[in-house]
Amino acid sequence: MVLKLFRPMALSAITLAFLVFILAGCGSASQGKLVEGKLNVVTSFYPLYFLAEQIGGSGANVINMIPAGVEPHDWSPKSRDLDTASKAQLFLYNGAGLEGWVDDFLQGLPSDTKLMTVEASKDIVKISGNPEGHDDDHDDDEHSHHVDPHTWVSPKSMLIMAKTVLDQFVAADQSHKSDYEANYAKLQTKLTELDDSYTKALNAAPRKDIVTSHQAFGYLARDYGLKQVAIMGLSPDAEPKAQDLLRIAKYVKDNGIKYIFFEELVSDELAKTLAREANVSTMVLNPLEGLTPEQEAKGEDYFSLMKANLQNLVQALQ
Repeated sequence: MVLKLFRPMALSAITLAFLVFILAGCGSASQGKLVEGKLNVVTSFYPLYFLAEQIGGSGANVINMIPAGVEPHDWSPKSRDLDTASKAQLFLYNGAGLEGWVDDFLQGLPSDTKLMTVEASKDIVKISGNPEGHDDDHDDDEHSHHVDPHTWVSPKSMLIMAKTVLDQFVAADQSHKSDYEANYAKLQTKLTELDDSYTKALNAAPRKDIVTSHQAFGYLARDYGLKQVAIMGLSPDAEPKAQDLLRIAKYVKDNGIKYIFFEELVSDELAKTLAREANVSTMVLNPLEGLTPEQEAKGEDYFSLMKANLQNLVQALQ
């Protein structure tokens, strides 16, 4: 869900510097085309595109609706996306509130569509987060909590989502069942190896606290024994309050935090401002909501970016 929360803030040195930070612009409709003779699969954002490509292999034509470089919290589908999806066989979306547009989108499909839809995160035990990003320990308003949609950032959750996607592929196209299952088995092996790497490396890390610009790492923190303190909320354009920023700066200093993590699809100005205030460095921690055009051109994917994340986490937690 897109959360745009603007609250009055007292002016301070740390708030003046972040009042304007640039978000990635809204994108156009998807560039993909339907292919006759293949299972046409439409995905709502990159992690599901990755799973569908891996499991579908040569038997599927996968179309990702969000272009490279676009932050999915700020994107909404166009009429062309609805037309493409209505003629496809399968539509994969994350759910858990990530795609605030999905209910209207599905209701807008023509009555004669044969499209099958699946909420890829449906079998994951959800966690809650604060839309504004301040720590649960400092928030007494239970109504301010929302379901955290960022399931895919944890390899453990991605394993569950991969099985959900496989089941839907088989249901949509029984004739290629054995191919999909073979592709899934290879993907499952690689995801399990990634999960093992995260478990081993993060168990051995002497520190467990991470400070992030965007509250996107709750499932990763839960599954690998970390504590996330986020500057911004579940949506990266949820504006933090002045007292939260000052509290986080104090937390960084008091707990010997060495790095503040930022991401590539939104401005890093707020993270850099807080890092300067606390006299620490910044480092990338990618929430994998989408690829940048440069990452796409280099052939980066979920695995390469998650391995880079792990290297950065290990360095920051020393």
